[in-house]
Amino acid sequence: MSRSIRMDAVLVQAVIAGALSFSHLHDLAQAAGQTGWKAWAYPISVDLLMVAAWRRLRAHRSGLAWCWFVVALVASLGANIATAGFLDLAHPPALLRLGVAGWPALAFLGGTLLAHAPADPTPEPEPRTAPVIDRPETPKPAPAPAPEITTPEAVPALPKAAPAVPPALVDHARKVAAEHRTRTGTAIDTATLRARLGIPEDLAGAIVAQLA
Repeated sequence: MSRSIRMDAVLVQAVIAGALSFSHLHDLAQAAGQTGWKAWAYPISVDLLMVAAWRRLRAHRSGLAWCWFVVALVASLGANIATAGFLDLAHPPALLRLGVAGWPALAFLGGTLLAHAPADPTPEPEPRTAPVIDRPETPKPAPAPAPEITTPEAVPALPKAAPAVPPALVDHARKVAAEHRTRTGTAIDTATLRARLGIPEDLAGAIVAQLA
């Protein structure tokens, strides 16, 4: 309730101040020789220029907007002071007549510059770089031990020893085999596993044997 009362008081105060300033500008224009609708157009022109400059200031804090806001404020404040008895409005000075007569062109220039002034360039967003994902390196297979060379007459031929398979490589091969079974419905064979992992044939056979 108190907030509503404060807002209404501010609104009433703004209406009263605007009406008084509007009336002073009208009286000053009329004293300077502008009669009829022309005397009423002067306060409208001053207030519109002030509103346009203020809206420009809210969007972009530029020197141009400040300049025309000050011009409109000086015109409004000067009319309030002039009608307070500081000037003889029955015999206005020539400088006042000159200012009132030249105001339409000045207001038109200010409104045009404010309406067509270029906006501040919007900074371009910085390009986003894709995050670098650390992938674990596939362990290299251990080389197969070289078989001993013996003469057939002295020692009978020994069976070829199975190569040693690192546990990490077996785990990786088990994932590849599971993916192959899910995709094809069959168990992976030695040739397919060898092609997928890029390992020697004997090492692939040893891994398939462990996966069976």
